[in-house]
Amino acid sequence: MVVTRERAHPRAARPGRTRALVRELRTWPTLLLLAICVLAGIPLTIALTPDQDLQILGQHIAVGARAPDLSVEGPARLVQIGNTQLDIPRLQVVGPLRPQIVMGPVQRNDAAAKALDPARSSEATGQAVDQLRTGFVNWYLLGTLGVVGTALAAAALVGCLRVLGILRREKASEHVTVADVWHRCSGTIGRMALLAVTVSLVAWGACGALAYTGTMRGLAQVRSLSDLVGGTKVTPAPVGPAVFGFEGAVIGDSRAARVGGPPVANPQGDDVACQRSADSLAAELATMVPGAVRNLACPSATIAQGLRGPQQRGSADDPVQVPAQVALLKQMQGLKFVVVAIGPNDVGWSDLIRYCYGVPTCDDNLTRGEFDYRMGAFDQDYAALLADLAELPDKPQVIVMTSYDAFPPNTDPACPDARGPAYAVGLTQDKIDLLTDRNDQLNAVLRTGAQKYGFTVAEPQLRLLCSPGSDGMGPDLQGLATPFAFHPTAIGSLRMAATVARVVDPEDG
Repeated sequence: MVVTRERAHPRAARPGRTRALVRELRTWPTLLLLAICVLAGIPLTIALTPDQDLQILGQHIAVGARAPDLSVEGPARLVQIGNTQLDIPRLQVVGPLRPQIVMGPVQRNDAAAKALDPARSSEATGQAVDQLRTGFVNWYLLGTLGVVGTALAAAALVGCLRVLGILRREKASEHVTVADVWHRCSGTIGRMALLAVTVSLVAWGACGALAYTGTMRGLAQVRSLSDLVGGTKVTPAPVGPAVFGFEGAVIGDSRAARVGGPPVANPQGDDVACQRSADSLAAELATMVPGAVRNLACPSATIAQGLRGPQQRGSADDPVQVPAQVALLKQMQGLKFVVVAIGPNDVGWSDLIRYCYGVPTCDDNLTRGEFDYRMGAFDQDYAALLADLAELPDKPQVIVMTSYDAFPPNTDPACPDARGPAYAVGLTQDKIDLLTDRNDQLNAVLRTGAQKYGFTVAEPQLRLLCSPGSDGMGPDLQGLATPFAFHPTAIGSLRMAATVARVVDPEDG
């Protein structure tokens, strides 16, 4: 007797597989897995995929994606030197995948000159757009691998949880082993993994298509290099004749000028108009390093009006125009180091702290938006300042000083400087934490920009207002009872100078 066995044709199994996938798609563990892959896996991939480094027009540019947020549509982002991000309004993208362009320090070379040549700028801009497109596509393909890996990892995790759940339900049976459960669930886990990868790739493809469409639509409007990366101001020109005899110089605001201190004995130039003290940062620093140190700092100075542009001082009846501090720096010959103290005036620090003293809470969205706006403007101005300092004739060591906090953590609200005047609400711990956080954001910008250019960072450690105990040397900061609250005292200026002196290069300083 001949026994015949029917062999299932491969095509006959396909409908069964499809039905199994559809059934699996309706189970709550698989639905949970797909939600994890789409809602968490894709944002995680965007955040973790490394930027692609490019050389465009002689500049170092990295192409990637900005961190996802909850908005449906948003602009691409430009980070000029790794600092506060600036939106690119021309590149509006729907979905979570929004390009980000990171520019390094501006380089002056032949490739950059090509972009500025009217006869070749159109060709150079077109090549830059093509390179950006290629860089983003490469980043996207790398992210695709991340999407697949994330989906498989999530499927493995959920699959293990399903196996553990079955074992827990059937633990009363002595004949059920992990191998038995795994054999029973292996097909289910395989279908889960297939669905997770498929759905993740479909979602990732949709994100990529939306990002590509929005980016290309915006790039089609680019007609010049300034359209692509924005513009900047012309660097200040030197003012007056050459100046000799100084090893170092200090530029900055009232912290460096040391308002509230004794006036200099023999004032010169703008010493009186800028209220420079005999125990300023520059004066104290000159006692710690070889050679003379020139003080160019001036109260209320910002980068735009003070360092890179002239500043108005004096009264309305007797106005005084102080030349740009960078322009004065360019007069100086043989400089070995330059100290930079800037930032609080640019972001309106005095306005913020005054507001916090006067209202019950100062973390509202209005002031948050205003602070972010000022940080964005500061980022642009700071990038231009760093480029100016990098091009100083004698290539001095540039030392960027961070901004100190006003109050320590866990400040006693009964402290007079925290309580404020009788008519004020005063500072609570929440307000002090907010001020500290925003000062940290400012310092992050200062550090990142300095590091991008290879400049030195000095971080003064001062004894803050309302600090417990005493070291016997007096306060480092002037309190509210003084005309110049939150500015360094003579001791504070000395500590700041010591911090800078420790990082001055001995070969230069």
